[in-house]
Amino acid sequence: MDFKDLAVSRFSVRNFQDRPVSEEDMAVILRAANAAPTGNNFQPQRIYVAQSEEALAKLNEQSRCVFGAKTVLVFAYNTDEEWKNPLEEGVHSGEQDVSIVATHVMLQAWEIGVGCCWVNYFANSKLEKALGLPANEKVVLIMPMGYPAPDAKPLPLHDRCRELCETVIML
Repeated sequence: MDFKDLAVSRFSVRNFQDRPVSEEDMAVILRAANAAPTGNNFQPQRIYVAQSEEALAKLNEQSRCVFGAKTVLVFAYNTDEEWKNPLEEGVHSGEQDVSIVATHVMLQAWEIGVGCCWVNYFANSKLEKALGLPANEKVVLIMPMGYPAPDAKPLPLHDRCRELCETVIML
């Protein structure tokens, strides 16, 4: 599959088969995550792989958007390791870095037949506490993932695209 087909065919999966992502597929997905670029290549990302009943229960308590997935990735970053812009106080790369890594994961997963959904519907600080993360780690998103159920399909808005002239501004 070429990149255009991959990007166009991928959709947020919210209905999964009742099994976790295999170790082999997870290894492929995590290698793609590790190859993602980050600010100054500092690689502040932390990816927590939740597959135990205990971890999944904690995630289900924090978000209604786990969708029954038997594998959920929690994407966070270490604030001590993120790149900080020396030209502007308070500008740093942690959230951007994690977003790039998560995008690599999302696309690699789809290429090998694993669906996922990017989720921000949770209270970040409560999830960090529930999972017992260190104080210097900030959660950005969770990503329920798995093998799409036979009836999994994109939401109706999936095919809605704005015209390029609405989102691209030439300077």
